Amino acid sequence: MLTYLFSTICCAAYLSPVISHVRGKEFTEPDMDHYRDRIKSMFYHAYNSYLENAYPYDELRPLTCDGQDTWGSFSLTLIDALDTLLILGNHTEFQRVATLLQDTVDFDIDVNASVFETNIRVVGGLLSAHLLSKQAGMEVEEGWPCSGPLLRMAEDAARKLLPAFHTPTGMPYGTVNLLRGVNPTETPVTCTAGVGTFILEFSTLSRLTGDPVFEDVARKALSSLWKTRSDIGLVGNHIDVITSKWVAQDAGIGAGVDSYFEYLVKGAIMLQDEELLTMFHEFDKSIKNYTKFDDWYLWVQMHKGTVSMPVFQSLESFWPGLQSLIGDIDSATKTFHNYYTVWRQFGGLPEFYSIPQGYTVDKREGYPLRPELIESAMYLYKATGDPTFLQMGRDAVESIEKISRVKCGFASVKDVRDHKLDNRMESFFLAETIKYLYLLFDPDNFLHNSGTQFELGGPRGDCILGAGGYIFNTEAHPLDPAALHCCSKNQDERKELQDILLSLSEPLKTPVDESDTSGEKDPSSVVSSESIALQPGERGKAPVLSCPTQPFSARLAVMGQVFTDST
Repeated sequence: MLTYLFSTICCAAYLSPVISHVRGKEFTEPDMDHYRDRIKSMFYHAYNSYLENAYPYDELRPLTCDGQDTWGSFSLTLIDALDTLLILGNHTEFQRVATLLQDTVDFDIDVNASVFETNIRVVGGLLSAHLLSKQAGMEVEEGWPCSGPLLRMAEDAARKLLPAFHTPTGMPYGTVNLLRGVNPTETPVTCTAGVGTFILEFSTLSRLTGDPVFEDVARKALSSLWKTRSDIGLVGNHIDVITSKWVAQDAGIGAGVDSYFEYLVKGAIMLQDEELLTMFHEFDKSIKNYTKFDDWYLWVQMHKGTVSMPVFQSLESFWPGLQSLIGDIDSATKTFHNYYTVWRQFGGLPEFYSIPQGYTVDKREGYPLRPELIESAMYLYKATGDPTFLQMGRDAVESIEKISRVKCGFASVKDVRDHKLDNRMESFFLAETIKYLYLLFDPDNFLHNSGTQFELGGPRGDCILGAGGYIFNTEAHPLDPAALHCCSKNQDERKELQDILLSLSEPLKTPVDESDTSGEKDPSSVVSSESIALQPGERGKAPVLSCPTQPFSARLAVMGQVFTDST
């Protein structure tokens, strides 16, 4: 099944130069250029406002033109925006900021940080920037992408999160102190997405660095979460990571759950992992059976399947894009159109929307400039070439510019009914919203590469990298699956060589002639037991034959590497 999925994706990528250039009569090439320029202008208005008024704080407060720390005092907007700079073509600023982050960001700080947010924004942002650094014209270390300063920063940040996984179930706490670990009074209750949204970043780390601990803890968390699903195949919203008991039993695809399902699909594609894909398909069956009504997805009780909340949450808008990745285009398109009607009703998506009433839900009327509907438009336009998805992008540009633009950046919408603003610009506005908008109108961007362009890298310079197939994490940071394969292959070969050297360092046993009862041995009959591991003060002697050999028929050499029949 996974082979079929991968073949389908590759086929779609191969055809994308044809279908992604399909133009509706409303979108000529000058129209596409116009919106790309508009989106670039939006980015730099927000980005420069952050630099001038908020840096080094995490986020910009656009109404008061100052900054605030929100997720841990990492200069978060700068990390989140780094790969967007490259996607917009600004190599010089990418290089400057990448160097600046290496000199200024320190994770040895006494700060309580969200494990989930730090992973997707900081670890994901640094990994993406590391993998794109050569594309950006930076001088990279020998052996890149298996080494590099941004990779070491990502590893450092991720190690600060590992204490959160030290639970009886392997499911992580929601918060960790970067200096002291998990607070003894920390609540064991965390959301489902906070357990199941690590496999992309942590597997990338493990396969680039050779340290399996990251992928191991991410997989253990996924496995533990999988075992908690109900008899009808659903998971709830919040779980106790110590006891595995569900605290909030509402099942759906929105807030608190969303990226868990996203990472099952994207993890399956990036890692070529059939088990992850099987998990998703099992969930998908239950989701369709119990939560889907007229191409909307409701919230239901996880054990009974009865409707608990007949609402649409804006975070659910990622779902059509995810459906496109598994080839379910018809269902994705119908659901997308439902969500798009809500956007057109308000000029943005309220956090909660009552489906029966066709209106906002009390105290959930805000739109913090989220990217999810634009993300789905990008995926579906690339898959179908239908100009309707470009029209959604156009509407997003016009709405955000008209409603949210202020002197110092773009402000979140506090209430979509009257368009009152809130004094916050989340880092994901530059990391995701702008990025997906730009990629929607830029079908020739290098991230849409279908394999016609690539570069060489790896420890021996023989790995094909940057050939396309990028996987976006849930913060829209693109990861190159080829880099994982390149470094994993190198690590496997190094381990194989290490095992060979270790086997050679063990002394050879002297054969014993059982017929000799005298207890004395003929010196000429003793096989040398010299080891290549020397004792202190010893000097090595060159052995007659210094390489292990096999019969010629069992040996094959390729570029100097020996393979046996069992390799």
